[in-house]
Amino acid sequence: MERTDLALYAARSADSRGRRHQEPFKDNRPAFERDRDRIIHCAAFRRLEYKTQVFVNHEGDYYRTRLTHSLEVAQIARGIARKLRLNEDLVEALSLAHDLGHTPFGHTGEHVLNKLMSDHGGFEHNRQSLRVVEVLEERYPLFNGLNLCWETREGIIKHSSEYDKAPDEAVAEYDFGRRPTLEAQIIDLADEIAYNNHDIDDGLKAGYITTEELSALALWRETHARVADKFPGIDPERHVYQTISHLIGALIEDLVRSTGHELEKNRIMDIADVRNCPRRLVLLSPEMRAMNNELKVFLRKKLYRHYKVERMRIKAERFLHALFESYQQTPSLLPADCQQKFEQHGKERTICDYIAGMTDRYAMDEYKRLFDPYERV
Repeated sequence: MERTDLALYAARSADSRGRRHQEPFKDNRPAFERDRDRIIHCAAFRRLEYKTQVFVNHEGDYYRTRLTHSLEVAQIARGIARKLRLNEDLVEALSLAHDLGHTPFGHTGEHVLNKLMSDHGGFEHNRQSLRVVEVLEERYPLFNGLNLCWETREGIIKHSSEYDKAPDEAVAEYDFGRRPTLEAQIIDLADEIAYNNHDIDDGLKAGYITTEELSALALWRETHARVADKFPGIDPERHVYQTISHLIGALIEDLVRSTGHELEKNRIMDIADVRNCPRRLVLLSPEMRAMNNELKVFLRKKLYRHYKVERMRIKAERFLHALFESYQQTPSLLPADCQQKFEQHGKERTICDYIAGMTDRYAMDEYKRLFDPYERV
């Protein structure tokens, strides 16, 4: 049932290393399509609706959340995969799973939990995403986790960016030192394309950045001018939307073109060639990479370190420190089913799993329940 027009170097369900647990299936969907469906239906995926991207959920209904971000990554990644004739089911599964292990309050939550868990194995959200799909989800009668294919789990743990590097021991089971599939390599840049461009949109809507400031960036300035030529007299708000849309399109086209050149240059004929290649194959051109990096530096300085974002970061640190330390000192504050996992996973790791699974809203409500004397428990 899998597509017959896939490139020779694409991943195929029929060639998967399989699942950790044998199980009877009710139908004959391709393996990576089944993985995608399991991810969509799991509890951790639904919780992404109320987890921070940049703006905390209660700050406005317009702003992206981890859920809408994951959907945008999937849209971009599928478009790239289709142009390269790669396996869209695997790409979509990895896009939707890549943030399952993220904490409440975005990267702030990750940094706080890593610090609090420094004597207990640390915390890193790719490892936590893998832990979600291998251990923490409880949906099936014969095993914990989602029992995903090896290639899907490999792609989850090998996802990386400037923010998140999976520690070596976490990938030991997954051919550390060899490249993941091209489908997995797509996710890093699809993730970056998505968050750079939707953060521009959210930052403009919030008033934290301006189009005048963006005009200093070559990538924005050139794309903005191209839209003006294409749609003379367009109103300013639609001009911004169209500039962002054209930016995404330009980045995708550049990535597809550059990746095609890399595949030819490195004589990639099959998936074994992909895995044995000494360098990443999914790349932006040097020119586009330089312009994209300029945009990333701008967003880091003007948006991610904006004083209002910083205020929420400090609040989030206070919330999560207080919750973790209260649970650690008085474990009976935790639900009974969590306390029952201490023996298997250890007290601190169980507390970490519980907090990492919280939404922003739940973490703030829990803080009030524990520390506000007038709040119902």
